[in-house]
Amino acid sequence: MSSKAKVRHKAPAPVGIKDIARALGVSTGTVDRALHGKPEVSPATRARVLATAERLGYRPNLAARYLQSSRQLRISVQLPRQIALFWDLLREGIREAAAPFAPALHVDFKTYPHLGDGDVPLFQAALRDGANALIIAPGNPAALEPHLEKARRRGVPVVCVVTDAPENLRLTSVSPNPFTVGAVAGELMARFLPGGEVAFFTGWLATQDHADKLRGFESSLESMGPRLRLGAVVEAHDDEREGHRRALKVLRSHPALKGIYVSTVNCLPVLRAAEEEGRLGELTVVTTDLFPELVEWIRAGKVAATVYQRPVSQGRLALQALYQFLLNGTRPPSRLRVVPHVVMRSNLDQFLERLPVDPDALSPASDVALSARRGGTRKVATRTRVSRGRRRVARA
Repeated sequence: MSSKAKVRHKAPAPVGIKDIARALGVSTGTVDRALHGKPEVSPATRARVLATAERLGYRPNLAARYLQSSRQLRISVQLPRQIALFWDLLREGIREAAAPFAPALHVDFKTYPHLGDGDVPLFQAALRDGANALIIAPGNPAALEPHLEKARRRGVPVVCVVTDAPENLRLTSVSPNPFTVGAVAGELMARFLPGGEVAFFTGWLATQDHADKLRGFESSLESMGPRLRLGAVVEAHDDEREGHRRALKVLRSHPALKGIYVSTVNCLPVLRAAEEEGRLGELTVVTTDLFPELVEWIRAGKVAATVYQRPVSQGRLALQALYQFLLNGTRPPSRLRVVPHVVMRSNLDQFLERLPVDPDALSPASDVALSARRGGTRKVATRTRVSRGRRRVARA
């Protein structure tokens, strides 16, 4: 490529305060005061500055502004420990978005065992300790509701990720559209199966996110006519033992069952129950998200597809919405949506190339290939040690 072509394709430099000052023939101090609503600027000058900033395409450097601020803010992030990789990826997205604002912005990560198990005491502690904002994943919104109300009264904004709480008690929620996620799963099921009975497994139907997935799933099945019918609807409360026990009960009481959709990350107990009953080969299973323990089930064709909810993107969006609100008072939309991806055996490796998936969960051939793509054995060894610890937790 010629040097002229390189110049022609070079991205334009971002517009700064100096550019606005130069265009208006005023000082940079005047522009700064006008942009940030400070005194000693006439309304006419402020209007001229704002109009020129918009015309030139000026975008404020929020990170720089935050670092110059004397305010010290602390965000408490409270997420489950299991399933580890999914929630770890969500935390990673939060860390990435928060990094430009350190040390003025401190993010305090707290974990509890499972969704809905241990989050209330952490929420209470964050309010006692004076957290300026929270990022949470409500497992049981009814249990959290009085504490969310207390946060609202104190002016402490709360952002929900993955799952949701009552709209009037939080700033925003970040997730795929749950109705759409359920509808995609239902359409996949309808395309995989010629007909028969299917079951729906979820966490809590009192959680709006889970209820909306059920509505979307039912909607897709109904659009296909009477050939597919929804049988059992199971609340497993994101508990592995409860999920396994209830899956066994459904499998034994529905001998003609042809398909299962698990709308939460808690799919492994259901898969194991189906395998123990010798039914997995005759079932079409659609799951949720992507994590190491699920990889081989997909690769072996035991899971037809999984709907990946993009946890890194959810984490980034949640943190960004909070700092915009805390810094500028900019209120985000009531819901921030990410577009989910459908992962199947045919495109699984493409997703694994981009995700820090633990090699211990992969087949030996894929382990070697993935290691080579990611730069050798050192990272593999590190992740292997982490994986063994995670498997011990899962078995406990």
